[in-house]
Amino acid sequence: MKKKSLSAKKKIHKNLLKNLNNQKINRVFREFTNYLDFNVDEKFLKFGVAISGGPDSLALAFLTKCYLLRNKLISAKFFIVDHNLRRESSKEAKLVKQFLKKFDINCEILKWRGKKPHSNIQRIARDNRYNLLKKSCKKNNICHLLIGHHIDDLYENFFIRLSRGSGLRGLSSFGELIGVGNNITILRPLMKFEKKELIYISKRVFNFFVEDPSNLNENFKRIRIRKLIKALELEGLDKKKLMLTINNLKESNRTINHYVKNNIKQHSVLLKNENICFLSKNFFEQPNEIIFRSLSDLMRKVGKRYYSARGKSIVDVILKIKSRKLKKTTLGGCLIKKVNETVLISREKTLKG
Repeated sequence: MKKKSLSAKKKIHKNLLKNLNNQKINRVFREFTNYLDFNVDEKFLKFGVAISGGPDSLALAFLTKCYLLRNKLISAKFFIVDHNLRRESSKEAKLVKQFLKKFDINCEILKWRGKKPHSNIQRIARDNRYNLLKKSCKKNNICHLLIGHHIDDLYENFFIRLSRGSGLRGLSSFGELIGVGNNITILRPLMKFEKKELIYISKRVFNFFVEDPSNLNENFKRIRIRKLIKALELEGLDKKKLMLTINNLKESNRTINHYVKNNIKQHSVLLKNENICFLSKNFFEQPNEIIFRSLSDLMRKVGKRYYSARGKSIVDVILKIKSRKLKKTTLGGCLIKKVNETVLISREKTLKG
C-alpha cells in the first residue's frame, strides 16, 4: 500500500475512534464489546455483518469497525442485501456502499434475484435475506453473523407474536443466540439499546442514514404494531415493566429448554449428515410442550430451515402420531413416517418414498 493511502487510512481510523470519547457512544461501545467478548469463542476471528442504510445498522457498522481497530487479529465481512423490491433499492445499496467506503468499511452487495412476492412480502424478504447472508458466510468461512436488532425490535416482536397467539417460546425467544445452519450463529449485540441511541450514533459519526419508506406503510403489521406501542406509551405503558415480564418469560423458557434437550438426547438419534432422525416411543410420552419443541427443533435441523413449520401444523402431526393415525406426511421440508413404534424424519427432497 502506498504511503499516502496508508496515511489516509490511519487518519480515517483515528477519526472513527475519536468518536469513542463521546460519553454516550462510549457506553454503547463498551456494552457492544462485552457482548462479543462473552458470546464469541476466541478461535473464531471473523465476523459477518449485515448492513442496510438504516441508523441501527450504520451504528452496527461503526461499532464493529471500532472493535476491529481495537482487536487487530479479528476481521469482518460487511454485507448489504439488495432485495430489489423497490425501484430505489439498488441505487440505495450502492449509495450506502460508496458512503461507508469513505470510512474504510468495505461492503459486498448481495442481490435477491428471481420472482418477487405480492403477499407475505416482509416474511419472504426476511427469509431470502437470511439465505443470502448464510450462503455468503459459508463461502467466507464465517461462523458468526452480526445483526443490528435493538430493544425496540424486541418490543415489536413481542406484540406481533402476542397478536398471533404465540406460546412461551415465541414470546420470549427473540434476541437469543440462534443457529441458522451451516454452523452459523446470529448475534445481536445491540439488543440492550433503544433505536434513538443508535440514531444518535449514526448522526454523530456519519451524519447520514437512509429512511426506508416501508417504515411508513401501514399495510405491514409491524408498522401498525410500532404505532400501537407509541400510543400505549402515551397511555402509560411502562417499558421497564414490560422488559421485566419478558425476562421472566425468558427464564421460564430456559427451564423448559433444559427438558427439551434431555428429551432429544435420550429419545432421538440424529444421523451425522443431519438428514435423517429417528424418534423412539418415549419421545412422545413427555409433556406436550416438551414434545412440541423437541419435534420442532429436530424438524428445523433435518429440513435445513431457519424457521420452524407453523405451530398448528406441528400439533396436528403430534396428535396423529399419538393416536396412531399417522402413516406418512410432509411438513417444514421434512418427510415424517411412522415405522412400527419409531417415527422417522428425513429431509423431503432426499427421501420421498
